[in-house]
Amino acid sequence: MLEIRNISKTFNPGTVNEKTALSGLSLTLADGDFATIVGSNGAGKSTLFNAIAGDFYTDEGSIFLAGDDLTYLPAYRRSRRIGRLFQDPMRGTAPHMTIEENLALAYLRTAKHQKAFFSRVGKGDKAFFREQLARLDMGLEDRMRQPVGLLSGGQRQALTLLMATMVPPKLLLLDEHTAALDPGTAEKVLQLTREIVEGAGITCLMITHNMKNALEMGSRTLMMDNGRIVLDIGGEERKGLTVDDLLTRFQAGAGKALDNDRILLS
Repeated sequence: MLEIRNISKTFNPGTVNEKTALSGLSLTLADGDFATIVGSNGAGKSTLFNAIAGDFYTDEGSIFLAGDDLTYLPAYRRSRRIGRLFQDPMRGTAPHMTIEENLALAYLRTAKHQKAFFSRVGKGDKAFFREQLARLDMGLEDRMRQPVGLLSGGQRQALTLLMATMVPPKLLLLDEHTAALDPGTAEKVLQLTREIVEGAGITCLMITHNMKNALEMGSRTLMMDNGRIVLDIGGEERKGLTVDDLLTRFQAGAGKALDNDRILLS
C-alpha cells in the first residue's frame, strides 16, 4: 500500500541552520498494516509524515501509495487518499462550524467527482453522520447542530478521527494524536482508534511517545533516529517484547541509548 524509496530531506542547506531531517529512509507497508513509530525529538517522525502528506517535496527518493507515484503530487490531491490527525485537538476541525458541517466537509472532500465541494448532503447522508457519531459513544449524535468549538479536546479529537476515517482512506497518519489529552480521555481515543483502524483494515502509521502503546497497538513497531529507521519489528518477533527489550534493540540499531525523558517516563 505504501512504498517509500530512499527519501532524504535537508532544511536550510548551506547555512548555519542546515538540518538533515530524513536520510535515505525506505519503508514498505502492506495493505492493512498498522505500524507504530517511536523516537526522540528531532528523530524525523513528523518530518516523515509531512513528506508523505506533501507538505514539502523531498530532495531525493520517491513515495508510492497503492501503486501511484505521489512524489510530486500536491498536498491537496494527496488529502483525498490520506487521512491525518495531529497532536493538537484544535487542528483538523473548523470550530465555528457545526459538527454536521464539519462531517459534511470531510465527506465531500473524499468524493471523486470534480464538483464535490458544490454538492449538498442529503437526509441519507445526515443519517449516516448520526450513525457514525453514535459509534463514539460521546452523545455527539444529539449535538450535530452545535459548533465544534464547544466540544472538549477529547471530543474534538474523536470527531477528527471519525472525519478522517468515515470514508476509509488509503493511509491514515496519526501524529501523537492523544498526547495533549488527559490519561482517561487518551485511553478512550486510543480504543476508538484501534476499533476503527482494525475494523476497517486501514493502513496506518501512528507516532507515539508511549513505548507500551507502541508494542501493544498495531502489527509493527518502528523506531527512528537521525532521520532514519533503526528498528522495524513485527510478527512473532514482536510478540512478548517488553519496553526494556525495545530499548536494547534501539541501542543496537542506533549505536546509542535512547535518552528522551518523555518517552522513558511514559
